[in-house]
Amino acid sequence: MLASSCYPSKKKKITVTINIETMRSISTKIYILFACLIVNTIAQNTNRKTIEFVIGGKDRGLSKGCNLKDLNIPITLPVPCPKPKTSIPLPPLPLVQELLQFADQRLAVVYPVIQNFKSIITSDPLGITKTWAGSDICNYKGFYCESPPDNKTAIAVASIDFNGFQLAAPSLDGFLDQLPDIALFHANSNNFAGPISPNIAKLPYLYELDISNNQFSGPFPTAVLGMDHLEFLDIRFNYFSGSVPPQIFTQNLDFLFINNNNFMMKLPDNIGNTHILFLTLANNKFIGPIPRNIFRAFSELTEVLLLNNQLTGCLPYEIGFLKEAIVFDAGNNQLTGPLPFSLACLERVEQLNFANNLLFGMVPEVLCELGNKAELISVPGRATGYHSCSQHYPVLSYRATVPASHTMFNVSII
Repeated sequence: MLASSCYPSKKKKITVTINIETMRSISTKIYILFACLIVNTIAQNTNRKTIEFVIGGKDRGLSKGCNLKDLNIPITLPVPCPKPKTSIPLPPLPLVQELLQFADQRLAVVYPVIQNFKSIITSDPLGITKTWAGSDICNYKGFYCESPPDNKTAIAVASIDFNGFQLAAPSLDGFLDQLPDIALFHANSNNFAGPISPNIAKLPYLYELDISNNQFSGPFPTAVLGMDHLEFLDIRFNYFSGSVPPQIFTQNLDFLFINNNNFMMKLPDNIGNTHILFLTLANNKFIGPIPRNIFRAFSELTEVLLLNNQLTGCLPYEIGFLKEAIVFDAGNNQLTGPLPFSLACLERVEQLNFANNLLFGMVPEVLCELGNKAELISVPGRATGYHSCSQHYPVLSYRATVPASHTMFNVSII
């Protein structure tokens, strides 16, 4: 009879054999994993330097601190606890440029203005700008200092005289208009060009402006209009063109020199309201008749220079009102008609020129008598039918210059 299979007939002893080598293998893998974690942590804290560990031995516990000699872990690169690197010495800092010391704050203000202008000068044959260095602006060649009217204890650039320096620059803009205390600006006989900044109208003390004999061109520099304190304006021997604003003739000027440009216009009627003492309109292209009221207005004028234009018409009788005139020159125009008898009223005249016009008729005898006091009376040229004064004055037509008292204006009369 077969025994029931539902019950076990006998308990068997189960023997479990633990493989020590297997356990050691597992343990080694755990230690390797743990070591990898430690290496990764150390690598992150030591700028990712490579560390090579050889795991071995029985006691693999890490000691505190940085002492790893008990780990039996050879380290090929000494990374933990590196000694601080010796700092590399920095190069010495450049010496700070000595700060400029100015005698007055007003000089410190204009110093960069002068240096900027110096940087745009394209020609300096006389070496003028070599002196424009340092803080002693008052010793720069061409610069002159003085106490301004609003502060007698201050020192400021009051005057500039560049006459004859032969400097060349594309513009005065940013220079002249940035000199807040300037009173006189003389720059004739240079090679300056460009526009004249309208900001010069804001200069409170500027009363003399001479930019003659340069390379300025374009329309009349209207920046000078409305400068009631301006007394002297000289823009002759340039290339200005177009018309002259009529209001310039009624401005409070004593000297107005606009000769030797390319102005072309009819002389305005308001020219008769002028208070100008010296006026030169010569060597332009002014057209039309001479306004009759000009002579009454010029009754205090000492010099009237109208030569080398395109003026037409007759000489008006009112020319006799020029009682203070020393020089009157209307040569090289297209004036016509007889010489007026009123010329005898020019009691102070020294030079009188009507040469190269279309005048005709008799030379008044009173004009011949006037020649007793005048250095030069010249009426020849394209004149017809004249009874000459040559019987009294053998030489009446020659090239002469203005007397010594007027040579500062370099005016020639033909």
